[in-house]
Amino acid sequence: MRLVPRSLFGRLFASSLLATLAALVLAGVAIGGVMQRFVTAGIDGRLSDRVAALQSAVRADGTLDRAQLEQVSARIEGDAPWRIDLPGGATIGTAALRIEVERPRPPFPPGPLDRPRGGEPFEGWRGDERVHGLSAVVDTDAGPVRVSAAVPRREIDRPVLAALAPLAASLAILGLALGGAALVQLRLGLRPLRDLQAAVEAIRRGERAPVPERLPDELAPLAQELDALATETASALAGARQSAANLAHALKTPVATLALHLRDDPAATAQLARIDAVLRHHLGRARAAAADRRAATLLAPALTDLAAAIGEIHQRRVAITVDVPADLTAAIGAQDLDELAGNLIDNATRHARGQVHVSAAAEGRMIRLIVADDGPGIPAADRARAAAPGSRLDERGDGHGFGIGIAREIAELHGGTLTLGDASAGGLLAAVTLRRGG
Repeated sequence: MRLVPRSLFGRLFASSLLATLAALVLAGVAIGGVMQRFVTAGIDGRLSDRVAALQSAVRADGTLDRAQLEQVSARIEGDAPWRIDLPGGATIGTAALRIEVERPRPPFPPGPLDRPRGGEPFEGWRGDERVHGLSAVVDTDAGPVRVSAAVPRREIDRPVLAALAPLAASLAILGLALGGAALVQLRLGLRPLRDLQAAVEAIRRGERAPVPERLPDELAPLAQELDALATETASALAGARQSAANLAHALKTPVATLALHLRDDPAATAQLARIDAVLRHHLGRARAAAADRRAATLLAPALTDLAAAIGEIHQRRVAITVDVPADLTAAIGAQDLDELAGNLIDNATRHARGQVHVSAAAEGRMIRLIVADDGPGIPAADRARAAAPGSRLDERGDGHGFGIGIAREIAELHGGTLTLGDASAGGLLAAVTLRRGG
């Protein structure tokens, strides 16, 4: 069992609840102590009058005025204990009254309420019952006479306990109110962190560039660092993309020249074609790794241009039709879209008997791009291997090769998928999902 919550909200809320609970307990103890002091002070006032009345029955020679004592004892209500200790050890009054503590230690620094006039407080017993009382000493010719009066301790505890019940209920309600206030305070106080998290997530998805500017002073430096990191990442991304493009351009001419010189050597031409395919594969991966996730491209003109260019390159009697809404935008850069869709359309054109159909439609927040042909297709058992990175089904010829793997990598890099299936015309159907842009 984990005692410390993992979340910052949980830790702050738990510490706030513990601090509130501790404060309420201390407040309850303090208020209970104050109430007990006030009740005790009222009792001590009554006991002071009784002690003074009992003192009036003590003569100067140390004897008692019996008539006066009878009048005083008659006025003491109930069974409240009292006692007079005469010189020589004689005792008058409640014999069971025992004085245990001369001056009880107060729970707080002593004040005026703890010094009642007319006697010193004590705690004691009457049989098995605890009592609280006052005692005073009268100096006589025969020696000191101690006069004591007390009340059962329950006369102090009962009103205090009766008052503590509603006090505890009030403190519980106050604790709930403070807990609710802490909950609201933490929700509001941690909202900038949630906004910052949402902003960073949007940057990662490519939906926005800057971090929110309206942040508390404590989070502003973090926002600035995140902005700087995003800028540096974009610069590195642009550099990587440019390097990949430069390398592809630099290798294109030497490979084409070698192909011309080796066109009469079938074995060398096959090996050169294989080298060209491997270069295209790894350059495609480098370009995909440097993909700009904040880009967006209008599909219709890009796919139409691709279809026209690929049709001219192959110079075959294959009709390539494009059926894409004019306003449909995908969250992918133009170069990455050319690489993804170009590989699929080129692959379909190579194997089509006479028809390639390119279509796209919106499905919620995603776009489904389909390239279908009427060629021989790919058996279901070989489709997973055909879409694997760097895989080629037929190493001897120009069968389904690296293009599908590159397209799959680019699609997944942009949060999409690529699946292969059967086209209605009997050939291969390549379906790509991409996030909508704009």
